Amino acid sequence: MSSRVHFKGYKEKVTNVDFSALKAVVKLAEPYTCESEVNTFTLECMKELLELKEFQLPLQELWVVFDDSGEFDQTALAIEHVRFFYQYIWRSWDEEEDDEYDYFVRCVEPRLRLHYDILEDRVPSGLIVDYRNLLTQCEESYRKFLNLRSSLSNCNSDSEQENISMVEGLKLYSEIEQFKQKLKLIENPLLRYVFGYQKNSNIQAKGVRPSGQKVTHVVSSTMMSGLLWSLLRDRLCGEPFKEDTEIQFHSDPLSAINACYEGDTVIVCPGHYVVHGTFSIADSIKLEGYGLPDDIVIEKRGKGDTFVDCTGVDIKISSIKFVQHDAVEGILIIHRGKTTVENCVLQCETTGVTVRTSAEFLMKNSDLYGAKGAGLEIYPGSKCILSDNGIHHCKEGILIKDFLDEHYDIPEISMVNNVIHNNEGYGVVLVKPTIFSELKENDQDDTEGNEAIKIQTSREAGTAGRVDLEELIHCATDKKEIYGIAADLSKQVEGNCEIINELVAASTQKGQMKKKRLSELGITQADDNLMSQEMFVAIVGNQFKWNGKGSFGTFLF
Repeated sequence: MSSRVHFKGYKEKVTNVDFSALKAVVKLAEPYTCESEVNTFTLECMKELLELKEFQLPLQELWVVFDDSGEFDQTALAIEHVRFFYQYIWRSWDEEEDDEYDYFVRCVEPRLRLHYDILEDRVPSGLIVDYRNLLTQCEESYRKFLNLRSSLSNCNSDSEQENISMVEGLKLYSEIEQFKQKLKLIENPLLRYVFGYQKNSNIQAKGVRPSGQKVTHVVSSTMMSGLLWSLLRDRLCGEPFKEDTEIQFHSDPLSAINACYEGDTVIVCPGHYVVHGTFSIADSIKLEGYGLPDDIVIEKRGKGDTFVDCTGVDIKISSIKFVQHDAVEGILIIHRGKTTVENCVLQCETTGVTVRTSAEFLMKNSDLYGAKGAGLEIYPGSKCILSDNGIHHCKEGILIKDFLDEHYDIPEISMVNNVIHNNEGYGVVLVKPTIFSELKENDQDDTEGNEAIKIQTSREAGTAGRVDLEELIHCATDKKEIYGIAADLSKQVEGNCEIINELVAASTQKGQMKKKRLSELGITQADDNLMSQEMFVAIVGNQFKWNGKGSFGTFLF
């Protein structure tokens, strides 16, 4: 392989490639040329740098010099592939993977799909933030783990501090495994949409208007005198006539909502309104349609996340049809507070309504359909009251989420006289994480075996040489006998037992992780006893018809 590459503006010639180390052996090409805008980086600096690096550079740091011959096109493409792989696909802990084919299926393919889903705006912004934060935390923990393991391997004396370091290393190891599992859940195109994540809303409430006045906002593309008279008579003034009522007119609903303060009312007149932004409702307001829902249509176009974001204490929405297009997240998200939707039509595209932790949602006499995900997503710790609604032609009717390793109160759900029909999956499905709950059960099942290991360790303590952290993890993973890790039994047996406790918990977890591949997770099963669970406060008069997989199910991930 021979090609010219850029490095800091100078041209170099690749003379050989160390494929095992993914490094290229380079030397400066003659005549020397520098195309860098930084004049301080001289030829002497370049030579000194190459000498320090022993004339070997990582392949991802090479850039092929363009020429018209096309001779190095394939070389340039290969280097770009290497650069892309190490920037977006490779993780430093992937070195522990053994099976190359299995690695490609479990890691490369889902990470590649996630990368392009993010580029093409198919992943919610909150989930992207979560993923990148988890990735940063995992990389930091893995770096600490490697440093700790290296310090232990270089230590020749047994001490209490060394035992403490081992326990810390095992805790880091367990933490890394949890981070890795969360990352895999988001990378998996199926599981990322059922994985519970907490999106933080930055919407700030305005509070009461400085003047203390409450305003009625009227939205109409064209205001005719007859319509205005009807509004004044029917909706605005009431009896007796309120001469001090302040009315503001708007041509689109988004500007009306943005102008609202606490206690305001927005009345949307019949018409078809197209919006390109998000309805961010942070104050307690009323959003009402003047007429039938099919006559008051608000359609969202343009790529983006949520259609309607609600964080107000008490929000009421009625008699409006919402139509969603080019969506990434749901048509309506209640982050906190209480939101009431009555006599509305929700034509979704991705998920429908999302009720997050600590939020309250009341939906009455409404129709929800078309979601490619769930029509209604209910998070732990929320409260939902559904009465006389239709939820249909979605992937799942109602999806009740749980979190991977966080504990919240169960949701409170009341369902009265709803018709949930023609959904692709289940009418109601409960999403449950099984990984760590199974690990806990396995830890309990293996108590006797763990005690045997501790006894054996105590008996042999002081008779064998030190064991480093990597060997401990390896032995515990394979459940081999572990011999003493300290020389002084009288001083360190108690500490060793603590180490073994941590060790066995981590090793059991690692063994379970290896057994459960992501392709094997996400198991759905019919669960006719689902509605008897404690989370359902009231279940009266509901109908479940023609749902693809049945009325009730459980999704295990």
